[in-house]
Amino acid sequence: MEILDSFKSRHDELLLMIGELRVMLKPEQLQVRPNAKTAHEHLCSLGEKLKRHLTEEDRGVYPPLLTQDNPKLKSLAWGFISGEKPLRKQFEAYYQKWLKDCDFNFTELFLEETLELFAAIESRIDREQSVLLPKLEESGVFSGAVS
Repeated sequence: MEILDSFKSRHDELLLMIGELRVMLKPEQLQVRPNAKTAHEHLCSLGEKLKRHLTEEDRGVYPPLLTQDNPKLKSLAWGFISGEKPLRKQFEAYYQKWLKDCDFNFTELFLEETLELFAAIESRIDREQSVLLPKLEESGVFSGAVS
């Protein structure tokens, strides 16, 4: 169960960071350069944590599901594997556009795209929590696994 506990913990961490960033990413806050720099650093940290979360899924969650005899578990795993590609692409494009040059001039378009990214991450986590996790817990695949 440690794999699932770690999985849930990463969800909590990502959602907490997004909540904190929503507070930081107010136009009046971003006009203060140190606040903008801190927001930028938190966004980069969120990206690293998101990448780590998706990598841990690829290494620890999906392989055991893909070797199961249960076709529904295999199909579920493949669905989530293919579903992470658009999120990875969205974040990479966002990073290249907004974060890589350390430009802290956060425009209205930046804020709009950031909130869209947050919504995509939250949607992914919601699907994992409402669809994937219950199936994993029900299947017992990870009941004795150690991460």
